[in-house]
Amino acid sequence: MVSSVPTSHLKQKIMSLLFSEYQLPAPKGPLKLANRIVVAPMCQYSANHGKATDWHLAHWTSLLNSGAGLVILEATAVNEEGRISPGCLGLWDDATAEALDDKLSRARKLAPHVPVAIQISHAGRKASSAAPWHGGQLLDAAHEGWQALAPSALAHLTTELPPTELDAAGLEHIKNSFVQTAQRAQSMGIEMVELHAAHGYLLHQFLSPISNKRTDAYGGPFENRTRFIRDIFDAVRAQFNGVLGIRLSATDWVEGGWNPEETADLSVRLKDAGANFVHISSGGVAAQQKIAIGPEYQVPFAKTVKEKSGLPTIAVGLITQAQQAEAILQRGDAHLVALARAFLFNPRWAWQAAAELGGVVQASEQYWRCLPREAQSVFGNVKIGMR
Repeated sequence: MVSSVPTSHLKQKIMSLLFSEYQLPAPKGPLKLANRIVVAPMCQYSANHGKATDWHLAHWTSLLNSGAGLVILEATAVNEEGRISPGCLGLWDDATAEALDDKLSRARKLAPHVPVAIQISHAGRKASSAAPWHGGQLLDAAHEGWQALAPSALAHLTTELPPTELDAAGLEHIKNSFVQTAQRAQSMGIEMVELHAAHGYLLHQFLSPISNKRTDAYGGPFENRTRFIRDIFDAVRAQFNGVLGIRLSATDWVEGGWNPEETADLSVRLKDAGANFVHISSGGVAAQQKIAIGPEYQVPFAKTVKEKSGLPTIAVGLITQAQQAEAILQRGDAHLVALARAFLFNPRWAWQAAAELGGVVQASEQYWRCLPREAQSVFGNVKIGMR
């Protein structure tokens, strides 16, 4: 096993909030993060019938050596029909669990100890889609596609076939799938679960009046549209003793859609139900969305939710620079800062941020002698002998 930097070598004064420790509460005890940098979940569309592959082994090993305080694995389907694409990762049976456990445990042996979270998801009406590099459009049965499920029989795009509206048995099946997936994650030592209720996938579809036109107890007013998420959350909370939270799209970016005030209200309800954090994103449920994209464009939503709910809050969205991430924390807009594509472009983003801000990160000892002269303190006071 590759050794991480000894603890004695990490005792250096932290110069920034970004590189300060943080603890997330949980029923079995708090989860300590070495810093406040989070690798956000990023779909890789590289699984084999839901099973993790060598791509995941390489990808996760890299992210675990990135210097981030927490790594969240990509959206992982709770059942087969809940995948976004045929290549999406799953954790719904013994075969998918064995593959994920194998690749993740091997990756964790090749990197310093870093807490791992998994985002568990059902794609709803956005399921049965091609990978982005194959166009991302809805697939038919002749091209590995399947019938999508949703709160209402409304397609995401008017050019697509509508999904099947879920009945009571379907809702119960999906709720049980979320619980079983969380149990499988717990059994393999994953410390944290994030329910995916953002980006237009199934749980978000229930929240939004744009995609949810039901007239039963799961549609209509806020209380009803949030009921399915609250049911799932309660069921998962009863079985999972690690850190449990949710990713929410704070707004649909469409008039009359789901909005930041409802996001904050739901976060308060989930906090009362035992949520340990909230991860704030936006958009994804409506083709007619008009997103005002710019640096930190979602951070104000995170601040609103943080202030109203008091939950540990993760901000994400076009946060690319170390000073930018530091400023978000210094202003009190969030407790943690997540990056996604920035880590694909630069898997050592946190090393560079540590050099800029005077922080310290862990790295496998094979990397200790890689630092340029001006960044010698990034790994702490490690001692390298040369011959």
